Amino acid sequence: MARNQQSRAIVHISAEGTDAPRQRDMSLIGEEPLSIRVQGHPYAVIMRTPGDEMDQVGGFCLTEGIVDRPEDIVSMGFCDGEASNVVAVTLRENRRRDIASILDRRGFISQTSCGICGKEVLEDLRQRIPPIEHDGVRIDALQAMRSLENLSDFQPLRNRTRAAHAAAIHAADGLVLSAAEDVGRHNALDKAIGRLFLSGRLSEAAAVVLSSRLSYELVQKSARARIPILLSLSRPTALAVELAETLRLTVCCQARGSGLLIFCGEDRIQSTEE
Repeated sequence: MARNQQSRAIVHISAEGTDAPRQRDMSLIGEEPLSIRVQGHPYAVIMRTPGDEMDQVGGFCLTEGIVDRPEDIVSMGFCDGEASNVVAVTLRENRRRDIASILDRRGFISQTSCGICGKEVLEDLRQRIPPIEHDGVRIDALQAMRSLENLSDFQPLRNRTRAAHAAAIHAADGLVLSAAEDVGRHNALDKAIGRLFLSGRLSEAAAVVLSSRLSYELVQKSARARIPILLSLSRPTALAVELAETLRLTVCCQARGSGLLIFCGEDRIQSTEE
């Protein structure tokens, strides 16, 4: 079985409790550490579902401000084969100089320690990420709702393990450009973004659909990727909406029962009556 899932023998007890416990096999999602090294030095260790490592590291480097373009990366690859769980990234000399302060930090804001307040988060991100200017991107409200309803079509790992998050990136016409799953919601988004970033197609992205709650880190990553519309199955946090307003993103989620809840950036959602 692939490393992204493992089969385990479990004991199943029925809800009624009248049947004898029985053994069965169940698929569990895989989770392993991935160490990212930049310029020969450890930068971050991420717990993730194995698979699509180059996409994930490429997306991570973009969404965390390490690179701006694929050309900033001189080389990227496993150290001692895929089983090593270590990916090394080498940057252009000019880029290394540009981000010296980030590399010295040896970490990133989405894994800050307890104690940092929302105001500090917003101020730090405001300095590092320019707002998305009015881009003319609009999507139909029904299209947005269908994208949310159809996300499960891109979740085969979740269907087997019931434990994976997903991110699907759409073009303005609704075409799915990239989709990824992972035990971590940040990782799923990095993988989906990284696939488009490394192939030079990220400019086609208009919206990202997420299976998880929408936290400020996911807004941060989408803003770095310049994806203007975020759709999620769960509601956003207050800090996520505040950050999205600051960076001029659109944030929506699925309404209970049916419909769409728009928290900010409603000008990008075209109602069926328009």
